[in-house]
Amino acid sequence: MATVLSVSGSPSASSRTTRLLRHLDQRLTAQGHEVIPLDVRTLPAEALLGADFRHPAVVEAAALFARADGVVVGTPVYKASYSGVLKALLDLLPQYALAGKTVLPLATGGSIAHVLAIDYALRPVLSSMGAAHIVQGRFILDEDITVHDDGSPAVARGAADALAQVVDRFSAALRPATPATLAVAS
Repeated sequence: MATVLSVSGSPSASSRTTRLLRHLDQRLTAQGHEVIPLDVRTLPAEALLGADFRHPAVVEAAALFARADGVVVGTPVYKASYSGVLKALLDLLPQYALAGKTVLPLATGGSIAHVLAIDYALRPVLSSMGAAHIVQGRFILDEDITVHDDGSPAVARGAADALAQVVDRFSAALRPATPATLAVAS
């Protein structure tokens, strides 16, 4: 199947966003995809803030983007926009780092007032980076994500169902057209 880069743009080590992404990574893996997690917060701050395009960690992150068939981008929403660490990484990638890729944008936040951050803040950046197909994303309220004692997330039923749908659409968009599907489409 496809190689998926799962990018968490959260600056927090105990992030609900990151835990949610790793939970969704399991669903994609179960569907046969190779999933590579990337937590932007683990990249050196001096490389991100100093715009060091040649730093080995930045070069490696760019290589992960180049290798991926699809990219899941998850971010907490702060002040109606995606996180600064995610912005710092995206700024260091080649202009068309998402060319030919299917992208799934996801966001978490404390208020439904931020629900449009995906469409008005994140989607335009992903599009400008050449994404071939940006599937419909999903915003999840922080209150719909709880964390068990073992660190695993639990997602409220309605939010979990909606997430499963967007992840499944993303997964389907990653599948290459086979001769059988092309014949049906004709």
